[in-house]
Amino acid sequence: MSAAPASPSVTSATPTLGALLYGFIEHHLKADRGLAHASIRSYRDALRLFLAFLSQAAKRPITRLTLADLTSTHVRAFLTHLETARGNHVRTRNQRLAVLHTFFAYVAGQVPEACLEAERVAAVPRKRAPTAPTQYLERDQIESLFAHLPSTGPHALRDRALLLFLYNTGAR
Repeated sequence: MSAAPASPSVTSATPTLGALLYGFIEHHLKADRGLAHASIRSYRDALRLFLAFLSQAAKRPITRLTLADLTSTHVRAFLTHLETARGNHVRTRNQRLAVLHTFFAYVAGQVPEACLEAERVAAVPRKRAPTAPTQYLERDQIESLFAHLPSTGPHALRDRALLLFLYNTGAR
């Protein structure tokens, strides 16, 4: 009588990449951290992009990738790919990197042999995003705005008071 196949979360030796991904999403993100569905989808999508990149770089299907394919060199190449080939903003790159930091930390906790590579990935720095220039209205633009506000109507006084409050307090 043959034994039933093991579920993705139960393995006897070093877990496969598939088992680690399953455990990361189903157990770590959902059960342990209790993340919202949108956050879990964001993590899943980042990992999907990373795995697709690895698959293309290794010239193997995703199902043939192994833990040995998870390297800091591949992470750095993936981040460069996001910015250059995909045209992602630095903030998107940093978000994807945060997902990979979390995933590699999880992998190191499950497979101690992967700790050194997880440390290398953790050392990959975030990029500083350029700050957007502060935009504001000039005094004549503010005067024009107030001159064109309706002076009658059910909300005219409220709208004027609100805009004056925002302007005089320097709110943005």
